[in-house]
Amino acid sequence: MHKILIIEDDPSLLQLYSIALRKEGYDTFLAHNGQEAWDVIEREHIDLIMTDIMMPVMDGYEFVELLRRSNPMLPVLMITAKDDFSSKSRGFSLGTDDYMTKPIDINEMVLRVRALLRRANIESERKLVLSGTVLDYDALTVTVGDTPLMLPQKEFYLLFKLVSYPNKIFTRLQLMDEIWGRGSTSDVQTIDVHINRLRKRFCDNPDFEIVTVRGLGYKVVLK
Repeated sequence: MHKILIIEDDPSLLQLYSIALRKEGYDTFLAHNGQEAWDVIEREHIDLIMTDIMMPVMDGYEFVELLRRSNPMLPVLMITAKDDFSSKSRGFSLGTDDYMTKPIDINEMVLRVRALLRRANIESERKLVLSGTVLDYDALTVTVGDTPLMLPQKEFYLLFKLVSYPNKIFTRLQLMDEIWGRGSTSDVQTIDVHINRLRKRFCDNPDFEIVTVRGLGYKVVLK
């Protein structure tokens, strides 16, 4: 049973989200702010986090920023009334995996939770299988049909990360920190060079496309 931590300072919404997820078979843990959430994380293995932004003690931005220092892979869904572009951009830049604006459709929330958990499970298995394309993390190969292609390490890691989270926007800095490391002396424009190489290699791929999101970064769209 997947364990989901819900962080929300509105008691009625907290219960609503919890009831909806429990009906789907998930185990839920509740917190009213980021500090309470840390207490839960210290004693429980959590598979996914849903968090509001505007909360007392520790808000959603602070919580996600702190979380990503110790756990870069745990899926995070932000649910908030802040619907402006700058708020969304900040959330994604800090490491949020998905973003919903209140008032939300509960059924859509459940679908997004299910999708995030599926992606997390795929990444942990170290192999991605699309319709006609297979990415093998351990072999650094992308097989299209019956033809395997071994990629340079950084190119493969970059592609694997993007394909693991379809439609998720990654900033150049996020990708640089995760794949090259925070202490890297490489310029973030290195990301652009590698993206261009990947686009040339897979310009005719039938399963995915690498898309530039102006002002933010890159994402992969499945066909």
